[in-house]
Amino acid sequence: MNRAGPRLGEPASLWRMRAVPVATVIAASALPLMLPLIANSPVLPPLGLLFFLCWQLLRTEMWPVWIGLPLGLVDDLFSGAPIGTAVCLWTLASIAIHYFAQRIYWRGFFHDWGIAALLLAVVQAAAALIAHPDAPTGRVLGLVAPQVVISALLVPFFLRLTGRFDNFRLKRR
Repeated sequence: MNRAGPRLGEPASLWRMRAVPVATVIAASALPLMLPLIANSPVLPPLGLLFFLCWQLLRTEMWPVWIGLPLGLVDDLFSGAPIGTAVCLWTLASIAIHYFAQRIYWRGFFHDWGIAALLLAVVQAAAALIAHPDAPTGRVLGLVAPQVVISALLVPFFLRLTGRFDNFRLKRR
């Protein structure tokens, strides 16, 4: 009697283990381009950044610290931001998450939410200031503030969604 299912102890698909996290970040970075939305100020949260931070918080050991370089470049290409903005900021966020992972041994849900909200606020504010260097700082930060608040409130949803993708990633064939 030969079953078609996985054998006991068989590992998950190596392709799926490597591709799912990267594909979710890239697809989330490209999603705002596909939506029929026209706005004068930033409305949508940075979906790629949300997934990037959630993957980093959920599985800190999965990616090397430099993974912000290629994923940030893809986000820069899709978002239209100056090239190098997300590359630099995402890499710094990755370094910060690895630093927090070494300092806080028992992180809980609220720790992850706070870390993600803090990093979202810093990255979005810095990206807006880099994109508009001649504009008044207060005005630029005022325009980005609603996007930062919406992003911070969406962190629990994206943590749960990332957990679902992680379960799919680790599922045996």
